[in-house]
Amino acid sequence: MDKAYKTNSLSLFGAIAMGTGVMIGAGIFALTGQIAELAGNAFVWVFVAAAVATGFSAYSYVKLANAFPSAGGIAMFLEKAYGRTAITASAGLLMAFSMVINESLVARTFGTYTAQLFGWQASPIIIPALGVGLILAAFAVNLLGNRVVSFFSVFLALVKVIGIAALAFAGFWAAQGLTVEPSRTPYEPSVLGFLAALALGVLAFKGFTTITNSGGEIKDPHRNVGRAIILAILACVVVYIFVALAVGASLPIDAIVDAKDFALAEAARPTFGDTGRLVTILLAMLATASGLVASVFAVSRMLGMLTDMQLIPHRHFGMPGRIQTHMLVYTITLAAVMTILFDLSRIAALGAMLYLVMDLAVHWGVLRHLRTGVQASLPVVLTALVIDLAVLAGLVATKLQHDPIIVMVAVAIMVGVFVLERVFLRRRDFDDPDDHAQHSH
Repeated sequence: MDKAYKTNSLSLFGAIAMGTGVMIGAGIFALTGQIAELAGNAFVWVFVAAAVATGFSAYSYVKLANAFPSAGGIAMFLEKAYGRTAITASAGLLMAFSMVINESLVARTFGTYTAQLFGWQASPIIIPALGVGLILAAFAVNLLGNRVVSFFSVFLALVKVIGIAALAFAGFWAAQGLTVEPSRTPYEPSVLGFLAALALGVLAFKGFTTITNSGGEIKDPHRNVGRAIILAILACVVVYIFVALAVGASLPIDAIVDAKDFALAEAARPTFGDTGRLVTILLAMLATASGLVASVFAVSRMLGMLTDMQLIPHRHFGMPGRIQTHMLVYTITLAAVMTILFDLSRIAALGAMLYLVMDLAVHWGVLRHLRTGVQASLPVVLTALVIDLAVLAGLVATKLQHDPIIVMVAVAIMVGVFVLERVFLRRRDFDDPDDHAQHSH
């Protein structure tokens, strides 16, 4: 393992801040409008259902993290279940790609809200440009090292969680006195629409996996990784549900859908006026900035672990420094490209599909290979599998009806990753291990 991975460099509080920093990032700000569009009048219940689904999903990760804490997290879990195979490498890369896609979601959300602040939302260039600027800033912060990232995450997580929670609670209370116009268009949810919305809701909670990917750097990891995951999820459940209730109490569903990518800013206006809208925009900028820093930190660690495990190829391309720095460069480059190419709806759908497939691989690995060793409950793991399958099926079916291209992109990525990994691993078997190690370090 690269010597830049420092054990005991992240406290329990720092790990919780990292998880909440990613979860309360683009999730609540970018996805509320999209979830309302899919689930209609039931959109608040989507967040409740997503919290339940995340609880079942997190169970496997907590069990695995307690047994196998490492700086590679999910990559190590997959290796324990499937060995150093194409399945492990492919699922690990799907997780990394979904995290990079989430970074582009965060960056694009930052651009969307920042453009609202300055009245630039009409420009098709400004939003991705602002997003790419944030990605570069996150890269600079990550170059400063773990302790700076931890301090940055803790400080901003505290500010934004307190700010968003205060705004949500105050908004929900103040909105009780409002008379909200009924929706012009009925938004009765279908089963498929609710499941597709639930997929996005689960995506809003997936930031807890950043904690598992830094397990080897957390103090007393056998005890604290699981605790950090549980506490981070609980904090986000409370904030998300109150935000959803506040938005639903302030705006009719069609107004939420019309605002879509900046629904929270519009929801603050009826209750708190333009000042509330301004505060919400500033909180969104803060939340997305801290979320991106934490996510870049985690995905670079995971890619570093996959490289050290000789499951993905690595070339220096003339760059100085260690693997950690190279992975940061690859991560922010891919995130910047995604930010430029796709809008928020497509980014969210693509990220949710790749994440759910990887999540299924983790649960299946626990069920078939690790359940006894990590002392996991059979009914809980089976329930997590069934939930993932139902949610993924609903999202795919919905997107096939309305945006089949993004489904084809997701399938192409998954098939391409698996085929390339099979080819790479076959060639690796004939490589000189010393030569490979020289390229990897």
